[in-house]
Amino acid sequence: MVEDVVKSLGYLCLGSRFRRIGERLQADTQQVIEELGVSIQAAQYPFLGAIDRLGPLTIGELAQAVGITQPGATRTASQLMGLGFLGMQPSAEDQRRRVVSLTPKGQELVDYSKQQVWPLIAAAVADLCRDLDGPLLEQLAAMEDGLAESPLIRRVRSPCVHSDAQRTL
Repeated sequence: MVEDVVKSLGYLCLGSRFRRIGERLQADTQQVIEELGVSIQAAQYPFLGAIDRLGPLTIGELAQAVGITQPGATRTASQLMGLGFLGMQPSAEDQRRRVVSLTPKGQELVDYSKQQVWPLIAAAVADLCRDLDGPLLEQLAAMEDGLAESPLIRRVRSPCVHSDAQRTL
């Protein structure tokens, strides 16, 4: 087996470790949402969640709410508009500004996701992190090992995750 150099370099590669864990979590989340019949990308969910929570937003506000660049927010919002989940209208306060909001189809997806998808994913990630303790690098190693041992899709199928998800509803 080849040495995991990113892991062995510790704090020097912390950003790479976070990115690697994030990519793995996002890929596993994608598998879960596809299994549950949802037809969007995992990375698009924060946009729907932000608009659901905060109401209609400009692209700049949306970018700020999800912590990405404005071009990235424009691209993702355009994709979600193309899928019929978001709409864009002139702002009531300033006709020069345009705001994005959930369409009825988008609100239906968010409502379904809040009941059926998000609690399962949150419970699966909580299960992954349940026993984390100690120094950060050890916790990251435990997360990586935990994902290798049991991806989110297996955790979502676990009876204990279902009971945890039910408690969050």
